[in-house]
Amino acid sequence: MDKNELAAIYFFHTLKGLGNRTLWKIKEEWGSLRECFEADSSSLYRSSLTASIIDAIINGRKKINPVQQLEKICAEGIKISCVEDEDYPPLLGNIFDPPYIFYYLGNIEILNDLCIAIVGSRAASIYGKGQAYRFGNELAQQGIVVVSGMARGIDTEAHRGALQAGGKTVAVLGSGVNVIYPRDNLKLYTSICETGLVMSEFPPHTHPEPGNFPVRNRIISGLCRGVLVVEAQKKSGALITADFALEQGRDVFAIPGPINNKNSVGTNNLIKQGACLVCASDDILTEYGMNNRQDMLAVTQGTLLFDLEGEEISVLENLAQGEAHFDVLMKNTGLNPGALSTVLLKMELKGIIKSLPGNYYVKN
Repeated sequence: MDKNELAAIYFFHTLKGLGNRTLWKIKEEWGSLRECFEADSSSLYRSSLTASIIDAIINGRKKINPVQQLEKICAEGIKISCVEDEDYPPLLGNIFDPPYIFYYLGNIEILNDLCIAIVGSRAASIYGKGQAYRFGNELAQQGIVVVSGMARGIDTEAHRGALQAGGKTVAVLGSGVNVIYPRDNLKLYTSICETGLVMSEFPPHTHPEPGNFPVRNRIISGLCRGVLVVEAQKKSGALITADFALEQGRDVFAIPGPINNKNSVGTNNLIKQGACLVCASDDILTEYGMNNRQDMLAVTQGTLLFDLEGEEISVLENLAQGEAHFDVLMKNTGLNPGALSTVLLKMELKGIIKSLPGNYYVKN
């Protein structure tokens, strides 16, 4: 795209009160955003733009050099894709209200591969985190790109699972692409930028606002062939993503959960409404003709081993005959309380074991 046209698009996109639909409106009315930027005031006021937006354009032109403004973010390594560019993902361009422009860090070409979204509760249970990690890991091993929103809980574990597998993952942010939220995901953000893709339709430096997240959810589903909901309460952002997926003609998958867990109400309702119930990554792979594959993980008596470490194998051996108390595990493995707690938590997150009331543990 012509640099001056892209600079004009970015200029308009950073103006307060001018959103995605107005960009499309300007394009339709003026033929290009550069033409609108260069128009005189009388032409602008004769257009269909609102007076407040026209005032913002006129005032902005007095203060901002669009080319210099564009060069500043490019110097930070931020790249831009417009709906007219060849690298703009075709699936995303076919949804209702696609982003006219988005910003990214990383490798945009991975969006040409099969993408599956994994979404769910921020306040995820240990079970939910373990399943998100497991599915992210297994799908990534098969070359599927795992897409999520880098939020706490399910999103974070899905990204982590994909990265641990050496696979590709995409984070769609509800903030500017250079605004890390939540801040405790800095390391995760950095890893995704290095090996995957971080993207946002919000201009750089945009702070996360509550209204941004439902809007960005249409992009998460729009990039993907299917959406897997791991855990979701009755009303949640994950269900909004599932709704977008249905509107966009995407597949919706859901993992069932305990009927007495509020985080499972949404997923169980999705299944009742016709979403595809999944208990293993094979259930998703088969949908896309990927069932003829090599074994991903060693399986022993139905337990996924996830390349276990020695301490984890020792714990698993002690659970071979059924449940065991924490004190028994500590005695038999020789681990101190802190070390054993760490090992047990890791194994729960991987979905290998689960905790029971009274400090007992059992294999999944």
